[in-house]
Amino acid sequence: MKPALEQRYGVPAINIVNLDTMEAVLSAAVAERSPLIVQTSVKTVRHFGSSVLFAGWSAMTAGIEVPVSLHLDHCPYREVITECLRAGWNSVLFDASEMPVAENLAQTIQVVAEARQYGAHVEGEIESITGVEDGIGSDTPAERQTLDICLDFIERSGVDVFAPAIGNAHGQYTAQPSLDYQRVDDIVTRTGVPVALHGGTGLSADQFRELIARGCAKVNISTALKHAWMRSNLEALRTAEASGRWEPLEQITSSSAAVTEMAVEHMRLFGSSGHAA
Repeated sequence: MKPALEQRYGVPAINIVNLDTMEAVLSAAVAERSPLIVQTSVKTVRHFGSSVLFAGWSAMTAGIEVPVSLHLDHCPYREVITECLRAGWNSVLFDASEMPVAENLAQTIQVVAEARQYGAHVEGEIESITGVEDGIGSDTPAERQTLDICLDFIERSGVDVFAPAIGNAHGQYTAQPSLDYQRVDDIVTRTGVPVALHGGTGLSADQFRELIARGCAKVNISTALKHAWMRSNLEALRTAEASGRWEPLEQITSSSAAVTEMAVEHMRLFGSSGHAA
């Protein structure tokens, strides 16, 4: 995150849904010489199990020549955070945004201390990002905190990345979002802490570039992967039905290729390609 913030490019943080999509986005990172954060939701961790996911991660990243990190996204459950840190995750987002700020701060301080025991980093959030993602969140816009409250939380909690609400939303936008670029500027300038952009799917290229230039060094992508994976699978199934040839490995190969292509497009857009120093 440090070179990304200094040089003003965005590190793609892509939510995977299985080991095939994990392999697909890692392949994109290697091809593009791009740093990459691979994200897992609580739902994905519970479905496959932390040991299975981390075993796949370890096998796929052994000897990899680009900087990669395994991140637990939007987790309000302390026991899941502990499980993933013990398993080997490099970072976690402790999402206590539904708590009062004081309680959120107290628990985030504890999570940061726990993560440091494993050499891991923590992303913090005090305002729920509008929208539901993998069963976490709400479609009701949350209360925005003042800039001073955000700055105090960042300083006292010791988080490494901060995810503010800036008019962004999880899922698919139904209308053009009105983004608070100045809020990103203010947070990064005053703290030196990179901002995480959530709800990236559906933003324009110009919006991405402007937010990254102001300090959104971590750019989350989830919905775009789901669309690429499932639409490719749907197309493959329709082709199989029409032809009478049912070849699961061909389906997996084509769908993985669609995810890799999606990841490459975002790496180039965010300016991370070629930054695997």
